[in-house]
Amino acid sequence: MADAAAKLIERTRLLGLAGGRRDLYLGLPLLQAWDTPRLKAVVAHELGHFSPRFGRLAPVAYRGRTVVARVVPRISRRNPAGPLLRSYAGFYRRIDAPFSRAQELQADRIAAEYAGPRTAAAVLQDLPALDALLRVFHAEYLGPGWQAGRVPDDIFGGFLRVLAARAEEIAVLRTREPVPPSTWDTHPPLQDRLAALATSTAPAPATGPAPVADPSNATSSTDANSSLDAPGPTDAPGPTDAPGTTHEPGTTDEPGTTDAGGATDEASGGEQAEPELIPDLPGLGRALQHVAFPPQGRATVGWDDFFGAARTVEMQREADAALTTVSRAAGSTVSTADDVLELAGDGRLRKIAESVFPGLPADETAYRVIDLVTLLLALAALHSGAARWRHSWTGTAELVAAAGSHLDLGGLAAMAVDPATVATAREKLAGLGIDVAAAPAGDGEQARPEVVGGVVNLVVDGSRTDVLVVDTGLFLLPGLPRSQNGSAKRRLAEFAAADGAQREAAAPGTRFVPYAEVANATQVRRRSWDLALRDGSTIGVRTALDSDELPGGWAALDDAVAFLSRTR
Repeated sequence: MADAAAKLIERTRLLGLAGGRRDLYLGLPLLQAWDTPRLKAVVAHELGHFSPRFGRLAPVAYRGRTVVARVVPRISRRNPAGPLLRSYAGFYRRIDAPFSRAQELQADRIAAEYAGPRTAAAVLQDLPALDALLRVFHAEYLGPGWQAGRVPDDIFGGFLRVLAARAEEIAVLRTREPVPPSTWDTHPPLQDRLAALATSTAPAPATGPAPVADPSNATSSTDANSSLDAPGPTDAPGPTDAPGTTHEPGTTDEPGTTDAGGATDEASGGEQAEPELIPDLPGLGRALQHVAFPPQGRATVGWDDFFGAARTVEMQREADAALTTVSRAAGSTVSTADDVLELAGDGRLRKIAESVFPGLPADETAYRVIDLVTLLLALAALHSGAARWRHSWTGTAELVAAAGSHLDLGGLAAMAVDPATVATAREKLAGLGIDVAAAPAGDGEQARPEVVGGVVNLVVDGSRTDVLVVDTGLFLLPGLPRSQNGSAKRRLAEFAAADGAQREAAAPGTRFVPYAEVANATQVRRRSWDLALRDGSTIGVRTALDSDELPGGWAALDDAVAFLSRTR
């Protein structure tokens, strides 16, 4: 699976009283980042929960708390039985907590028996660090290009490069103060688990193959009757290489050598290096990518093109918003760097800037104008083929000339905003091969709005309406009849995941209101607002008795209205 986790999922029956089929899931990031001893530790922990050492009733108890923890958060506040069910759940948790925490510590000890206490401790520290780095990877590397309508040809291979390039950051994440366990988390605090492992006694060196390496031994030494998430938080995808060949910085395959946590693995004493667990892990990563990250119409490109499209689309969207404001102030369409330089040449650009930023100091206004022109010149250079992006896995991307030389667009922008030197700036730009009138190609990159949240069954201008909040505006979907109320949230979630054409087909009559077209927002009462548009019309948004949210929907709508109510 794409998560940095190891999980054992059981299909229980009779509210958890009876067990069923169990499946062990291993995260691809773990297979890439860890050597065999670490994998032994995390798998032994999961299987250890089914050891006969826990007693016959332990699996039933664990199934019970798993079912309760899954069901209770889903109980609606409007459910009349909710208070009673939540009270029972709280009582169950208080009684069960000491036993569940003891089982986790016992599973840790079983992991230490197979892989050594220090390796088991390193696993506990590495899981949160891997999860945190995966989140960074998704937010900083994968997310922007994904929103730009592109998908890299090897997502997991890209994470592997980040894993290798940001070794120092991983070391910092490993030593970071752990997040306290949640209310229903069966795991004791990390420090308690590490302290218990520190007092564990390492087993004697094995004289033959390690127990887990032999499938028959692994089967006979466990009694699978439960399910458990991997110790530590995790929820993200990862990289591409075979275990035993590529690890986290500081790891090694050699038995008895120092692991990523700076410790020596006592348990792997005289063992010889084991064969590759998965012969073609990069190929498996690419196959998994098609399942975990379906393109959904996005173009598949290499990482360099992926990064370039992401940055260019981000810049274009920022430029479009600024040019819309300039056009409104100028009273005419301003769409390219050439149009802005025309305004600078006749002295109108500075006056427009002063009207857009009233009360701002002159030097600050001049700085913002130069910043906008620099942005426009960079886009013109990219659209002209005179510039390209130089990317880094550890720092920010740099815009350079097509040949790779330095490109000083800031200095040219400072010349271009001055009526006395704008003609000279044009000449220099032409000499660099930059066409200031260049615009994005008709089939160029288009940014996909990033979904922030959603609310169903609102009343907008008197009509039942669902609202999807994205980073550029609000989608207003005609609401479903009350008889189909149970399908409203599912439909809005499907609409959020769909592409532009698919969205129109999924919800005909949908209206998009860009934030740029909203002049102001006023809160009438709690969760009821009036949105004043720039064309003079007003949109009234009201809550209803059956209004409900997708996760984070109300907060997203509140934040959007707060943004629209500020001076922009």
